[in-house]
Amino acid sequence: MRIALGSDHAGFPLKERVKILLEELGHEVVDFGCFSAERCDYPDYCRPAAEAVSNGECQRCIVFGGSGNGEAIVANRVPGVRAALCWNRETARLGREHNDANGLALGARTIDEALALEIVRLWLDTPFEGGRHLPRIRKIDDPGAATATGSSGYCKP
Repeated sequence: MRIALGSDHAGFPLKERVKILLEELGHEVVDFGCFSAERCDYPDYCRPAAEAVSNGECQRCIVFGGSGNGEAIVANRVPGVRAALCWNRETARLGREHNDANGLALGARTIDEALALEIVRLWLDTPFEGGRHLPRIRKIDDPGAATATGSSGYCKP
């Protein structure tokens, strides 16, 4: 699989470690930066990584920062990207199974390296369940579909 990476200075060391793991697992990595721990702005690197998924250059992206929040927000602004901010195994598994997350956001200041590597492995290996989740994914990717198909009936006004 071809995977895009992007980070800010806070996420840089974790990005470098995840890059090694991805290459060991046989994935092709496209690194959009940053390339040092020198202070920088995460949108400059995370948006291009997400755009690589949107335009089909890469199948998935992983973005890194201090908390992962801003990086997830940036990635999710790019059409077709569904980035899950994950801080444990359960959020990684559910992000793939229920949301078909093609993006992963990790906070280098909120989880340790060992857990981050576990999350990455699980996120890569977990398939999308489809089924009842598929119509929801369609509504995420095409907001017009939500009004065209109506509510599922679970949430009544």
